[in-house]
Amino acid sequence: MPASAKKTRRVAVLADSDTRWKWGALTANRIAPEDSDISLDGYLLRGRATPTARQLREVGVNADSLNEVTAVEFLRTMAKEQYDVLVLALVGGGVQAMLHGLKRVWEGRSDRPVVVTGYVGVVYEKLADGLLLRHGADLVLANSRQDAERFRAVYEGVGADASSVTEVALPFLGGEPYTGEHDPYTVVFAAQPSVPDNRKDRTYLLNRLIQHARRHPEREVLLKLRSKPGEHTTHIEELPYQKLVQRLEPPANFKLVYGNMGEVLDRTDLMVTISSTAALESLHRRIPTVVLTDLGVREVLGNHHFVGSGCLASWDQLDEGHRPTPDEEWVSRQGVCAGGTPSGGGSYATAFDPARERIAKLLGRPGGLPALTPYYTPATAPGYLPGILARHHLGPDGSPLPGAPAHDREPGPVRQIVRRAARGAYRHGVQRVAPVIRRMGEL
Repeated sequence: MPASAKKTRRVAVLADSDTRWKWGALTANRIAPEDSDISLDGYLLRGRATPTARQLREVGVNADSLNEVTAVEFLRTMAKEQYDVLVLALVGGGVQAMLHGLKRVWEGRSDRPVVVTGYVGVVYEKLADGLLLRHGADLVLANSRQDAERFRAVYEGVGADASSVTEVALPFLGGEPYTGEHDPYTVVFAAQPSVPDNRKDRTYLLNRLIQHARRHPEREVLLKLRSKPGEHTTHIEELPYQKLVQRLEPPANFKLVYGNMGEVLDRTDLMVTISSTAALESLHRRIPTVVLTDLGVREVLGNHHFVGSGCLASWDQLDEGHRPTPDEEWVSRQGVCAGGTPSGGGSYATAFDPARERIAKLLGRPGGLPALTPYYTPATAPGYLPGILARHHLGPDGSPLPGAPAHDREPGPVRQIVRRAARGAYRHGVQRVAPVIRRMGEL
């Protein structure tokens, strides 16, 4: 179709971290009709994990505009702007707060955007809590057949409408399928900011990775890191591997790497992780993938999600040359479908068709869209919801609380400078000062 004949769909994405911005922006592109152009406005929710310029460059997703906002500022913008689709790429509490705030600012308005939300990756903890905080969006995206079944069961189990659950796939899967070993053979360990969460276990993993490099000097062994010291991602990293490795003497074939995961996977022969979503990216490309059992198979680590995958193994096994064979049925249920078919048949390219169809139906609904109706209300959760909303300076009815930051005016240049300085100080406090205080409390 000629470019001039294409319709333009206006989409807004609100994200609170680098990984959620990546998920939200890529999802926005995936769920757009193939016969349309997309005008994408990005909004970054101000907080401890607001991405830095470097992190945004690493994600590699472009937007027509990108602005940092508070929750109240974002709601004020949504009251004035006209979008077709709004993607809420936030932690569960943030989604719930925005749903209530949007319900208020869109009161009496039938031409509101279709509201979409979901999860960045593997859902292995707080299933009911996270899902109910997302209830009220028009589409709650499930990244796999397994997730779609679990999501519907939770909603139906509490008597909530489950029609919003829409099966798709992770939006960042892709890349060329693995065709054989590289020169040099490359082993990649995908680090996670909060798993494991203690020095002993993280030092153990680092030592085993370095030992593997020494044992196989012909290999290149890479430690893939998510953020640099001082930066935050979706989770707080109190013990960066960059600091732990300074006390060790790794061999020359051991390296720390940053950058886009897809580019790292282009040269990977063996992907190793505890429970990172990178494992699914790797499996999608049919790269040999290992989920470590060295620290146990435990819910707190998230590797219990991979039970039945065929990918569980230990460093001892890897050192001896073991290469796991993934279980095809398990892989299919996770929405991983390169070289095969996704759940329900078809290909990865068609995995987002149900979402596209549902959005088109909602946008074409006679009379427009009804008001948002979250499961949690001041009547159903009077001891829980007000606290969730108050964290974003919203009252029980979704209106700004007295004293909410800048709820009545646009931020000026001076306030923007002060805001950036304050965020830097806050990050320093969370990253450097708070861990020290906690450790002192354990003495």
